[in-house]
Amino acid sequence: MAKRGGMYRQPNKARGQGAGAGGGMNTNMLKQAQQLQAQFAEAQEELKQASVTATAGGGVITVEMGGDRKLLKVSIDPDALDPEDHELVEDLFMAAVNEATDKLEALQQERMSGLTGGLDIPGLG
Repeated sequence: MAKRGGMYRQPNKARGQGAGAGGGMNTNMLKQAQQLQAQFAEAQEELKQASVTATAGGGVITVEMGGDRKLLKVSIDPDALDPEDHELVEDLFMAAVNEATDKLEALQQERMSGLTGGLDIPGLG
């Protein structure tokens, strides 16, 4: 302690230390962060359990994709299986898978934006 004018001064405490530094607010923020973390974990689990269905070619090809982005089911109309035109089926299949992927991304974005209040937080979408 430094002596000054006959009085002892206590050194300045760093901001955020001591009793009057808003300790209650930090505890409240920590609780809110923990609640948000639990909500994110719940949302991620729900998304893993979700599935989307997409079609291409007016229903010629239908795919179902799980929330983990794995194909669960592929359905191809037998009338579309022309050996002379296999490229059409390949293109329709690719379109259906891409549509299913887009639907999952939209579902994830919708679910997570509800938790983040519309903030764009990298890695959470």
